Amino acid sequence: MLLVTVLLTFSFCAVAQKRSKYEFSRNLPVYADSLLKDLTYPLAWGNSPITDFDTWRQAARQKVFDCMLTPPPAPPTESKAAANSTLYTLNYTLLGEEQRDGYKARKIEIQLSRYYTVPAYLLIPDGKGPFPAINALHDHGAHLFIGKEKMIRPLACEDSIVIKDAEEWAAQLYEGQFVGDYLAKHGYVVFSADAPMWGERGQQEGPRRDRYDMIAGNMMMYGIDLSAYMTYDDISGTEFLASLPEVDANRIGCMGCSMGAYRAWMLSALSDRIKAGAAVCWMTTTADQMSFKYERTENGGFANCFPGLRRWLDYPHVASMACPKAMLFVNGSQDKLFHEKGVRDAFAVMHDVWRSQGADDMLETEMWDMTHSCPLKAQERVLQFFQKRL
Repeated sequence: MLLVTVLLTFSFCAVAQKRSKYEFSRNLPVYADSLLKDLTYPLAWGNSPITDFDTWRQAARQKVFDCMLTPPPAPPTESKAAANSTLYTLNYTLLGEEQRDGYKARKIEIQLSRYYTVPAYLLIPDGKGPFPAINALHDHGAHLFIGKEKMIRPLACEDSIVIKDAEEWAAQLYEGQFVGDYLAKHGYVVFSADAPMWGERGQQEGPRRDRYDMIAGNMMMYGIDLSAYMTYDDISGTEFLASLPEVDANRIGCMGCSMGAYRAWMLSALSDRIKAGAAVCWMTTTADQMSFKYERTENGGFANCFPGLRRWLDYPHVASMACPKAMLFVNGSQDKLFHEKGVRDAFAVMHDVWRSQGADDMLETEMWDMTHSCPLKAQERVLQFFQKRL
């Protein structure tokens, strides 16, 4: 009898149970097209009644921050003078350092919030600074075991498993080159930190992609948004970068591929510290990404979700808050995650904004014959962009 019960239980688990009537298909509601028609983006530049661009940016930024929910509490400052400074003076610890070809590599830990410290890598060119600097923002890739190590070659002090994993990831997505080290060799201070849920900010039980959304949902029960914490940390990390004596605070850029690209244009839109941003393989419109047009729909979910924001602004509208800064967007026509039509539609929206401010020459958008990746030629293009704009 016990065996029969076990077999029946297994049968219920192994065979998908379906009803003839349903309300969701794949990962969208069946009324997705109706939802898209109701998105009018009333706060987008050109839709909003605000006609002064700086005033519009201020209002649009505030809406984004409202949708990001409660920010992480600031860390304690080292002194009263630091609290009144325009630069962040954050507590950080040097965990390791090694000399590389033309630059030093450091592993540090920064207190970005009263709640937590953040492991990061920092590359500093040899010679006399201050130098231009780049916040190198790592990707998603459904691979959470490493974060900062995707952008900067791990230090020798790291576990051999971490080093091997990073080398394999660089070979898979970056054609074998660590972008951060490439930029440091060309005279840039480079900073890269783990985002929440990646690398040394992951799960005690080990990285599981299927747990990401559950944890993000639980975070919302505290009134906070996990994706927003990533963006808040990117902003704070950039302030830390600006505070370093080796850095020219007037020449700071950011870059990334995939989720790192999303982080790059989001950071460029929300932080005045950033003077130029480069985004490889993350731009589209909601109309293209959240419909049944293609076999694949959005599955990043909580990794780029601010509650309610789409009722006010679409992705390119948010990115347009960076105007009139210098921005580079490179996407691939063979990218199965972001279809060409959605990308081109988003590019057109952004060009309209930059053009309206007489700054269309500051926005560079390119569609390449490539997949969802950041190959050597894309990294070279990013370097050329920073050499021109920073």
